[in-house]
Amino acid sequence: MRHLKKNGIIVYLDVPPIDIVSRLKLMKIDRIVGQNSGTSMKDLLKFRRQYYKKWYDTRVLCEDGASPEEVADKVLNAVKRYQDVDSETFISTRHIWPKDCEQKVPTKFFSEAVIEGLAPDGGLFVPEKEFPKLNCGEWKSLVGATYIERAQILLEKCIHPADIPASRLGEMIETAYGENFACSKIAPVRHLSGNQFILELFHGPTGSFKDLSLQLMPHLFAHCIPPSCNYMILVATSGDTGSAVLNGFSRLSKNDKQRIAVATFFPEDGVSDFQKAQIIGSQNENGWAVGVKSDFDFCQTSIKRIFQDSDFTGFLTVEYGTVLSSANSINWGRLLPQVVYHASAYLDLVSQGFISFGSPVDVCIPTGNFGNILAAVYAKTMGIPIRKFICASNQNHVLTDFIKTGHYDLRERKLAQTFSPAIDILKSSNLERHLHLMANKDGQLMTRLFNQLEEQHHFQIEKILVEKVQQDFVADWCSEEECLAAIHSTYNTCGYILDPHTAVAKVVADRMQDKTCPVIISSTAHYSKFAPAIMQALKIKEISQTSSSQVYLLSSYNALPPPHEALLERTKQQEKMECQVCAADVNVLKSHVEKLVQNHFI
Repeated sequence: MRHLKKNGIIVYLDVPPIDIVSRLKLMKIDRIVGQNSGTSMKDLLKFRRQYYKKWYDTRVLCEDGASPEEVADKVLNAVKRYQDVDSETFISTRHIWPKDCEQKVPTKFFSEAVIEGLAPDGGLFVPEKEFPKLNCGEWKSLVGATYIERAQILLEKCIHPADIPASRLGEMIETAYGENFACSKIAPVRHLSGNQFILELFHGPTGSFKDLSLQLMPHLFAHCIPPSCNYMILVATSGDTGSAVLNGFSRLSKNDKQRIAVATFFPEDGVSDFQKAQIIGSQNENGWAVGVKSDFDFCQTSIKRIFQDSDFTGFLTVEYGTVLSSANSINWGRLLPQVVYHASAYLDLVSQGFISFGSPVDVCIPTGNFGNILAAVYAKTMGIPIRKFICASNQNHVLTDFIKTGHYDLRERKLAQTFSPAIDILKSSNLERHLHLMANKDGQLMTRLFNQLEEQHHFQIEKILVEKVQQDFVADWCSEEECLAAIHSTYNTCGYILDPHTAVAKVVADRMQDKTCPVIISSTAHYSKFAPAIMQALKIKEISQTSSSQVYLLSSYNALPPPHEALLERTKQQEKMECQVCAADVNVLKSHVEKLVQNHFI
């Protein structure tokens, strides 16, 4: 195999086990030479696959009943893709296409998009071409697959092997979704009631959906960066991202931790007590938390400004040999892994017999920054039959208003602090990627709209574009009272405790769902992280002062989902970790960044 790899391209024909067995029957062979007759084909294939995975350059999915001619065509396409290293490039959402067709378009490779995070013109990186599609047979072959197998096949389609070879990508995926997840299914789907289903995205080490991308993204990032440079990751968090980023980057190898560090900025008074303790407690040898005396939008805007300040970024590179990058969902390497769980949820409903493949579903997602719901849009473009995207907002319902009217208006709007802080956001970064897709990649329009948002705090899109958005999207919002009432009623009727973000989605799903179509509600965090709100909703009187005793009290309630062991462990850690706090001033944030760079890399 080593010799073959040196001298050619190895193509893995990934054939469904059922096809292999039926072929062997046609050949009148009842067992494989050298194997006992009692060895099952399933066990044999499982054993052998680890060796196949180690060597192949490109994979061809040979779906059930595919003809030799169809497989041959796929092999040719796979080899062409493997050899054409320039075939899958990325552009900025604000890229203006040259009028002269012969002019070269400035593009980036996947690895460059991951390293840089934000495009130099202030836009976000998106694939230049369309997302890859799987046909019906290929999707059906994934129905019985594990989450890791689904992730590997989907991400191989989206990441060119010249950026990350398939075997290396497989190792990263197995590391990311291994024992650090409390549930072997990684992102299981649970039937709630009627035709409502809950996609549980909180089984990772920090108890939120951010783990599903941030356990993988640091490995992608470490692979992509050049060996001679140091990198400082800057992150703005409205709650869950902070601890997920710190946890994910702390799992890198010792060598990678010496050249990659993380600084997380969070609103000092804008996250729950438990989230704050979790962010501060997640600090480690290559990651720090900084509280900011402002809200999330200030943190996010400041980080964008720091990236766009070429004098400052140039100074860090020259003076300290350090480059800045991001791990928010503005980074493509952070957003891409989220596509997997939306596709996987649909496949789980098929494998559990709730629907047949091809039947449509709706998805309802609590969203503030638009990343999670955008990942579902990309799952649809890959071939998952999602009918409607239901966007659920809390009192900060700028997205709901925009989807209903096409007017994104921040004037006269103050950020409200709610029971669902992760969606307490007014500037939705990833909306730009979706509008770019809807407007046929019109970078000039994106530049105009988002500059107008910065300068005049609002923009209006044309009627034709509004109608295009509304073809797939519906939206509504949920009050604080409705949020608590949904937690209370769901517990009483189903014995299931929703976290406040999931409760927002449940309220909106109940209102917007037309009952003819199953709806998958994304549960974005474990309820333990928001114990005071849960206790208020469940009318539990003995509200203790410490967050740890509140979490323990809730875990005794014998409810679904079960207690989150990693979060319970976190409450046992009594030592008080400190974090730095700074004023709401971009220059103060810059000085913090420089100090952290000095201390870690020099």
